[in-house]
Amino acid sequence: MTYNPDIHHRHSIRLKGYDYSQPGAYFFTICCHQRRCLLGEIINGIMQPNIAGATVEALWHNLPRHFPFIKLDAFVIMPNHIHGIILITEHQNNIANNQLLIPQRNHQTSLPNGTKPGSLGAILQNFKSVSTRRVNRLTRNSGTIWQSNYHEEIIRNEQAYNNIRRYIIENPLNWEDDEENLTKFKPI
Repeated sequence: MTYNPDIHHRHSIRLKGYDYSQPGAYFFTICCHQRRCLLGEIINGIMQPNIAGATVEALWHNLPRHFPFIKLDAFVIMPNHIHGIILITEHQNNIANNQLLIPQRNHQTSLPNGTKPGSLGAILQNFKSVSTRRVNRLTRNSGTIWQSNYHEEIIRNEQAYNNIRRYIIENPLNWEDDEENLTKFKPI
């Protein structure tokens, strides 16, 4: 099949015009490539990470060393995806932009040179890249472990924050009913 720009183009699932480098709380989900269960298994409602899952978790905890303007909140590894909350605080890139952008929205939809430094996208892009290389080295595999995109949600108030946080923490208990649990759809 040849490339057809009318059919084969990716649409951004991000909030158009929103500056994802500005201070705030962001919930994200990253799924494993082809929804494969690469990170471990859930036994009796408790996630048991394998070497890949333990590596991903260690790299999560290491993120603030590389991005000192973030704080980590709730996080969970599931067999084939991860959920987390990242808090972006003020830093050089978003302070300069906030002085220029009122309200704090950036009407530039994409940067000519790639992902904006200090943005949620840059943080998750780095996380996915580093974790893929590290897991591949440990497991002696190659290729990506993550899907090409991720889901994000801007956490806008305390009630949403508390609900999302509870969802993340309780996620392993709900694995049997999780839409990402492909094992529940066994062929008859």
